[in-house]
Amino acid sequence: MDYLAIRKRLDELIAARGEDYASLSRLLGRNPTYVQQFVKRGVPRRLSEEDRRTLAAHFGIAERLLGGPEDRSLAAVMPRADVARGSDYVLIPTLDIGASAGPGALNDGEIPVATLAFQSSWVRTIASGRPEALSVIRVEGDSMLPTLADGDQIVVDTDDRERLRDGIYVLRTDDALLVKRLSVNPATRRLSIKSDNLAYPSWDDCDPATVAVIGRVVWVGRRLS
Repeated sequence: MDYLAIRKRLDELIAARGEDYASLSRLLGRNPTYVQQFVKRGVPRRLSEEDRRTLAAHFGIAERLLGGPEDRSLAAVMPRADVARGSDYVLIPTLDIGASAGPGALNDGEIPVATLAFQSSWVRTIASGRPEALSVIRVEGDSMLPTLADGDQIVVDTDDRERLRDGIYVLRTDDALLVKRLSVNPATRRLSIKSDNLAYPSWDDCDPATVAVIGRVVWVGRRLS
């Protein structure tokens, strides 16, 4: 394991975010010079598992980039205590797949490339059931403009796919994932599948049994240019 590269990576993350060693040390519940000693002097030689998880969540990166096991899966969110703030959060895995294009299935052999940390109390307001059923993927294409844009990150709840109702869902068709708006006919329970961008086609009167629903989109985040 290249401990020097890990220390250098952490130092670059700190600089890029405009943070300081002392505040990160307090985040870990350590003395104010702890992170600086690790980065500059290599003391301790490697981060503890708990410190590594906390820093990885704070920066939204995979634990392996800070010395975690290469084969460690982040496919399930993990509650962690924020010792500095007295609160707790969960880590939602970010998968390297997109919808509306590209192969893949959420939490089905996909290796997370990073995580996003959210307050546990807030996660409970968006999750229909298990936090472990949440994943982050990116939007590809402009079929859902103006609601969703190319490059947006969306949180998909794979537990929320049986009780279909009006909303935005991720669907699977052949070897691709699509993000579309579904509406349910209250009389027939048949589906309409629509793109918010009117330049794209819609499909009406679809049999729900023929639609492979992956999960419901419950959150979106985007970078402002």
